[in-house]
Amino acid sequence: MSEPDLWDDSERAQKLTRRLARLEDDVARCESLARSIEDLQAANDLAREHGDDDELARELDDGIAKLRGDLDALDLETLFSGELDDHDAILSIHAGAGGTDAQDWAEILLRMYLRWAETAKFDVTIREALAGDEAGAKSATMEIRGPHAYGWLRSEHGVHRLVRLSPFDSANRRHTSFASVDVIPDLGEEVEVEVDPDDLRIETFRAGGPGGQYVNTTDSAVRITHLPTGIQASCQSERSQLQNRTVAMKLLKTRLAVKQREERDRELAVLRGDQREIGFGSQIRSYVMHPYQMVKDHRTDAETSSVQRVLDGEIDDFQTAYLRWASRDGLTG
Repeated sequence: MSEPDLWDDSERAQKLTRRLARLEDDVARCESLARSIEDLQAANDLAREHGDDDELARELDDGIAKLRGDLDALDLETLFSGELDDHDAILSIHAGAGGTDAQDWAEILLRMYLRWAETAKFDVTIREALAGDEAGAKSATMEIRGPHAYGWLRSEHGVHRLVRLSPFDSANRRHTSFASVDVIPDLGEEVEVEVDPDDLRIETFRAGGPGGQYVNTTDSAVRITHLPTGIQASCQSERSQLQNRTVAMKLLKTRLAVKQREERDRELAVLRGDQREIGFGSQIRSYVMHPYQMVKDHRTDAETSSVQRVLDGEIDDFQTAYLRWASRDGLTG
């Protein structure tokens, strides 16, 4: 941060500033906990000297309860032990088996993650959102920035299954829909991938679809395909074709870098998890709205009957359960 030419590269400077702020917060938090422990020790000594003092006893109990809660929260953060857990995240959603219902389900998931990020006070930019044929979304990609964004969101990688009475079925029959969620860390300046321009197919198209104020409806959207691997990246959030092309190239290089990491070191295969068909039997989590109400994670067995609360973005319990499960199994990300 003390380098005189730091702000010559404003993007790098902003990332360093955010990194410094996170580290300063960690230090301040630990110092605050240390002071709380000292204060409680002093209060305990005072309470023992005064014997039966109900007011002192209540204050001590309240202080211990608060300290226990703070320590539990800090204990949870120790589960972010993965090399890349402190990175921002790139999250993509793709509709799978289930037709219009699946595309509607993909948009419901998009809304769920936007609500979660808003509650967590994370910054979100929707980079691409492709509308469904009749409703919903075929796909969407967003960048999510905040403390341990990738560490939190790696729990969401996989196939998500919805069971409900279909609003698109005139007979009101029960349908099962699938959508996949792909989460990778935003490697930012760490990306060192050489791409041959001859290996790229660059297309432009008209932006549009879910995302509301996050997406610009212009003719400047860009999709880049890396022909040797088939990996794609799109962006429609910026106002010019050049800006969208720059962001799409960054997303593409990030995805290629993740692929290279997996090939170099199989221990990092958890960055993408098992590549399964987006259909029955491959889901990591089921959301059942009929004939009963339940959300269940099939890896951790965490479940709740409050389906609507989960769809409104309250997924923290599932993320926490995943972090503890992954820590036990050595899946550090």
